[in-house]
Amino acid sequence: MLKISVVGVTGLVGSVMLKVLEERGFTNIDFIPVASAKSVGKEVEFCGKKYKIISAEAAIAKKPDIAIFSAGADVSLQLAPIFAETGCFVIDNSSAWRMFQRIPLVVPEINADKINDKTKIIANPNCSTIQMVMALAPLHKIYEISRLVISTYQSVTGTGIKAVQQLENESKGLEAIKAYPYQIHRNLFPHGGVFMPNKYTSEEQKLNKETCKILSDYSLRITSTVVRVPVTGGHSMAINVEFKNQFKIDNIIKLLEEMTGVIVMDDVEHNIYPMPLFSEGKDDVFVGRIRRDKSNPNTLNIWVVADNLRKGAATNAVQIAQYLIDKKLVKSLN
Repeated sequence: MLKISVVGVTGLVGSVMLKVLEERGFTNIDFIPVASAKSVGKEVEFCGKKYKIISAEAAIAKKPDIAIFSAGADVSLQLAPIFAETGCFVIDNSSAWRMFQRIPLVVPEINADKINDKTKIIANPNCSTIQMVMALAPLHKIYEISRLVISTYQSVTGTGIKAVQQLENESKGLEAIKAYPYQIHRNLFPHGGVFMPNKYTSEEQKLNKETCKILSDYSLRITSTVVRVPVTGGHSMAINVEFKNQFKIDNIIKLLEEMTGVIVMDDVEHNIYPMPLFSEGKDDVFVGRIRRDKSNPNTLNIWVVADNLRKGAATNAVQIAQYLIDKKLVKSLN
């Protein structure tokens, strides 16, 4: 029986991992839930069964075929190599391994071919990066992107359970334990991650570097601003895309419609455009407000929205696991 471990199973992304695994047919598996020491011995439900959470050391002894990590960069740096040494494929949702040259940074619809039997650690990109490159990859192939100007409007779910609780408590007028330096209810702030010496934030830096790696083009000029907003349904992005080549809007729309996992919602006459309200709980990336930038040649504006806990994290990781099975890099589900 296929052995799959979820490391960080009690977190916000970990709980969504379980839903996505079940939805995508990973029901007949030897499931190995892992969390921090304070959660060991507690129970978690998966596919209608109760499982006791075990320690990472106990999980390593079980030699899982696949371990999906969502426990933070420090944990991943420490434990992923130990899991990998047993022959396990580690799919890591943290930032720990993304920029290592030998580690593939994978969005399956775009670059699953970077995975082979030797890539035992596979990095899951940042949530905003995933949804953005899903829209950009088919356009880059044809028109060649030269520059991106990105503004994100990120859900509090990207920060975790504590941030969601802060928003909920503040909306009820209750005293809240703060995940953020300021109130988030009826507010927003241009601050995602930590500020770097260059005055950009770590979230902005991830967008810049990860996009180049996934699209295999380090000539891209990218600037970004990350904004945290008081919503829970998904991340939204306004993206200004400058191409090297001329384009027609009809062809842009056609390429986006043909991209697996992308849904075009672009009927402004009827107020149809992507919003977190529509993306929550869905695996697709939604693209709308598709229009030419009249201020600059060969430049496009698009609006991209996706559920950051699903395609931006859990779904992408489970798709990688499915690829490992489909390519017979691990044993089949049957």
